[in-house]
Amino acid sequence: MTGRRRLGLVAAAATLLAAAPLSAIFETWTWMIQCLLAVFLIEGAAVATRTFRFPTWAQAVSMVLALLLALTWMFPSGDEMIIPSLSTFGHFADLLSQAGEDTRTYGVPVPDRDGLLFVAVLGIGAVAIVVDLLTAVFRRPALAGLPMLAIYSIPVAVYLDSVPALPFVVGAAGFMWLLVADNVDRVRRFGRRFTGDGRDVDVWEPSPLASAGRRIGVVGVLVAVLLPLAVPTVTGGLLTQLTQTGPGAGSGQGNGSGGRINLFASLSGQLNQTATVPLLKVTTNETEPFYLRFGVADVLTESGFGNETPKGGSLSQGLPDPARSTAPDATFSTHQARVEVTENLQQNMAPLYSYATQVSDLNGAWSYDPNQLVLFSNRTTTRAQSYDITYQRARYTPNQLRRVEPIDATNAMAAYTTAPADDKVESEVARLTRGKSTDYDKVRAIYDSFSTKNGFQYSLTTQNSGNASEIAAFLTNKVGYCQQYAAAMAWMVRAAGIPARVAFGFTRGTPNGQGVYTITNRNAHAWTEVWFEGYGWVPFDATPATGVFGNARSLWAPDVDQPSQAPTSSTDDPTAGPDSSGDPGAANGVDRDTDPGALSGTTGPVEEKIDWTGLWIAAGVSLFLALLLIPALRRVLVRRRRHAATAPPAPSVVAVSGGGPDADITVTGDVGQAREDAHAAWDELIDSMIDFRVPVDPTETPRITAQRLIRESTLTGDPAEAATLLGTAEERARYARQPLQGAELTTALTRVRAGMSASAPTRTRLQAALLPRSVLLSWRAGISEWSTRAAERLTRTAEFLTRFNPRRLLSKPR
Repeated sequence: MTGRRRLGLVAAAATLLAAAPLSAIFETWTWMIQCLLAVFLIEGAAVATRTFRFPTWAQAVSMVLALLLALTWMFPSGDEMIIPSLSTFGHFADLLSQAGEDTRTYGVPVPDRDGLLFVAVLGIGAVAIVVDLLTAVFRRPALAGLPMLAIYSIPVAVYLDSVPALPFVVGAAGFMWLLVADNVDRVRRFGRRFTGDGRDVDVWEPSPLASAGRRIGVVGVLVAVLLPLAVPTVTGGLLTQLTQTGPGAGSGQGNGSGGRINLFASLSGQLNQTATVPLLKVTTNETEPFYLRFGVADVLTESGFGNETPKGGSLSQGLPDPARSTAPDATFSTHQARVEVTENLQQNMAPLYSYATQVSDLNGAWSYDPNQLVLFSNRTTTRAQSYDITYQRARYTPNQLRRVEPIDATNAMAAYTTAPADDKVESEVARLTRGKSTDYDKVRAIYDSFSTKNGFQYSLTTQNSGNASEIAAFLTNKVGYCQQYAAAMAWMVRAAGIPARVAFGFTRGTPNGQGVYTITNRNAHAWTEVWFEGYGWVPFDATPATGVFGNARSLWAPDVDQPSQAPTSSTDDPTAGPDSSGDPGAANGVDRDTDPGALSGTTGPVEEKIDWTGLWIAAGVSLFLALLLIPALRRVLVRRRRHAATAPPAPSVVAVSGGGPDADITVTGDVGQAREDAHAAWDELIDSMIDFRVPVDPTETPRITAQRLIRESTLTGDPAEAATLLGTAEERARYARQPLQGAELTTALTRVRAGMSASAPTRTRLQAALLPRSVLLSWRAGISEWSTRAAERLTRTAEFLTRFNPRRLLSKPR
């Protein structure tokens, strides 16, 4: 292996080692596997082009094409056949947009989101190309450290805490390996090196200078690792500044399990936009629809509420029927809705009404979490989607909720009652629930406390209370917006021993008549959901109604600022009653339903599109095999052409006695054609020798070449006589006045090739059949000649254009 190819392989390995700090960003190692495959393909293209001695620009182009093919293979749009199409580049643009959105909504470590994985593979692949060119082509390995350092700067910029030291050490070791490999290659080129005292030593013999260099490198890495440990650092990172405003339930910035989508950050980002942006258009046959929801936050820590990644089966399996697992006195009404998403809403969770029983016309691979009641996708977004929903609206009364018994510690829902200790919260909950005997009365007492008569106000700007916790600060200052109210109520309900969580979605929006509602970023909202055994998750919107566009209230959770008025919506419809969306919180028994049949639902599955994956794979494999067979096909066609040229025009046979140049020959046919036939046969013999790796010496005469072929390929019998005949024919065609005419050169070529194949190893025979070296060498020579001619044409064009240089035309002769 040549020095450049060896350095290219070391550069690829060093790039992968330099990517080790990205392990602090991703939850799993999927990114590393994909980057490994991409770098492998890139370096394979580089080694192939250097093997055939392609020019530098061809090496760079081949690596870029390998990266493009790798990205197309790993992140397909579904419309291409291995080769990228226009839709592929559009899909790549969508992945970049998704990655930008994910950087604003996820905290590290992030899950395996397609957009983020695409950016990681694209970035590592680009760095691999740059490092390879700087190291193997331009021989500047020290400069290759700059793009490798750019990889390390990513976790430094976004990681919330200090980046672990081990990934840095691994990346530094890769860079040192790159420098050492380059210097060893330079020494090998000159053949010797010196020790400190000037004595010649072998390349790998230890020397004081090499030992000193290694010591300096190790000390440098240790200083880079240990010095930051002694220097004060600043906590937090860029992602914290972009997506969080502080810990605690008040601000809702707890991220629960790291790497989950930060719903609180997304909500605050929507509400704080200065412009009103249309997101959805909903058409429903329900008179007073409740809120659309798309996510929940159900993990409560000292940092506040966070959300777990939803889990569930494919949407094609159908959705559960809530009526099958609810209390017998709960009643439902069925409704249909059409949701049209604009291009302004691009997320991987689709807005739904609670208790959807069927979703149709939604493109992409989507799954449904029956616990969170969330429709999500790991590959598709809601951007510009339109889909139909069949859903059920539950109806029940406060008296029904009062009859619900409290859950015990063995109930699975007891996990949603955990809450960190906070003196302010515990004292408020104890004061509000004193004397309340049922869970519903306790929840209503907490819910009713968030009223304007108790001093609570709606504002997108919160106030600070010194060292108090965020939840305590909100309960003291009583100023905030929906995410503070929702998180505070859920925290307090949990402190009372009742399961609760925070739901996210949109209020009903602005009515346009005939059941059509327009939903904008102003309708982004959060509310509390409380679990009642037998009725499921029941919604409570504690945010003051005056601050919520398109809000809705219910019989069990009325507008506490208007206690004398029946539950209404933002449309101020005084007739809203138990049949309206005032009863949105039907029982969600699917949380505790362990019957697999309940998950299949009673509705038909969503119609699936034909899966073309197998056909695309088969087509891709066929295309790959066809490309591999191109050299073999080219060799067969050349051989047939030469065989046709060497076939005798008449059945006359030339008798050769002794096999030497002085043998008696019967001369027939055209002399000029006989010379061409002999040359064609000799060219075929030379190519066959190259295919079977028999050395070819252009300085030898045909007779000597034929004799060496017989000796090195151990030809005997007919193959040996055929080789002698071919050598004689070429020698007579070159040097004699009368060439050898009428000989069966085609038969001779077949016999010689069969003899070489019989004596060659299996690997050589396979290479001669599938990847003949004679074809590959001719292609390499052709490409080199073409590039040389192209460079000459460009040079002549540049010289021609210099004649019309304005400076030259305007210059005056002196």
